[in-house]
Amino acid sequence: MAEPKKAPREHKGKGRDREEGEGGELLERLVAVNRVAKVVKGGRRFGFAALVVVGDGRGRIGAGAGKAREVPEAIKKATDQAKRKLIRVPLREARTIHHDVEARFGAGRVRLRSAPAGTGIIAGGPLRAVFEVLGIHDVVAKSLGSSNPYNMVKAALAAFAMMESPRMVAGRRGCRVNEVLGRKGDAKGEKSDG
Repeated sequence: MAEPKKAPREHKGKGRDREEGEGGELLERLVAVNRVAKVVKGGRRFGFAALVVVGDGRGRIGAGAGKAREVPEAIKKATDQAKRKLIRVPLREARTIHHDVEARFGAGRVRLRSAPAGTGIIAGGPLRAVFEVLGIHDVVAKSLGSSNPYNMVKAALAAFAMMESPRMVAGRRGCRVNEVLGRKGDAKGEKSDG
């Protein structure tokens, strides 16, 4: 009976090691902690909700939320959830995003713009933590809707999901990356000639 139980445990352990091993050391940032109350027969029971973002600093990011009676336990739950939900984001020159993008989640709306080298992270609150763990060094971000950190982080992740690199566009169109990037130059040349 003990033998069948060990096999799934070993398999799960290998999966977790591989997930963390591929990205190396994961960076964790606590975005928000909120005290929540549950009303019960004897009064109120207080707990804590935590929002955490994790990333490898090289284009992988995940976000998670956890609730518990104590803050450290809530943070641990949120971190575990974030590690399970890692996504890859294509970066340009390993420092900024490829193109401007706007996304929303609930009432939260964010606009992300690529920036030249040396600009730094121009973003406030939750978005700054997102860019730091993702490994973006130059970006301009603006929160246009709700300032709720949960919705802002989820809107940023939705924006990252819409992000496409020239390689992805070239693969979809069935052409080379140079052709995708060269079309902009050709179009400008035609306009200036005519």
